[in-house]
Amino acid sequence: MSIDVNNESGTEVDEQAILDVARYALTRMRIHPLSELSVIVVDTQAMEQLHVQWMDLPGPTDVMSFPMDELRPPSKDEEEPPQGLLGDIVLCPEVAKKQGEEAPTRHSMDEELQLLTVHGVLHLLGYDHEEPDEKAEMFGLQQAIVDGWRAEHGLTGPSPAPTVS
Repeated sequence: MSIDVNNESGTEVDEQAILDVARYALTRMRIHPLSELSVIVVDTQAMEQLHVQWMDLPGPTDVMSFPMDELRPPSKDEEEPPQGLLGDIVLCPEVAKKQGEEAPTRHSMDEELQLLTVHGVLHLLGYDHEEPDEKAEMFGLQQAIVDGWRAEHGLTGPSPAPTVS
């Protein structure tokens, strides 16, 4: 799995954890091991520009996903998942920090970025949360992946609850 993390935000983030949780999520979703993903960490100004340009919404957001090859998790019938370019996930640590502080289960900026990374991966794989049933499926899967990754890394305490919009 080729995953690049590029921090352009000026904020110190745990890039290794972002890389690890992305790899864990992609492995758990049975994405081909030769697939490629890019994670870019930006400041609020850059995120706001992307948010306006691509979503026509004001202000910065927490995470955006830009799929390339529109890969999907393989069905149970498929022996070999297809490989390709997953796309880009863009994270904003300043928004993540605020969300972590305001969450019911207060948590750190880095914990929020880990959650947002998984959220971004799921969007790249075609998951969405526009409808209540889609939201339940996506957020349940997101929580299971984050919990599994945290358990595998010996992280204790409550895992961050979904705070993404």
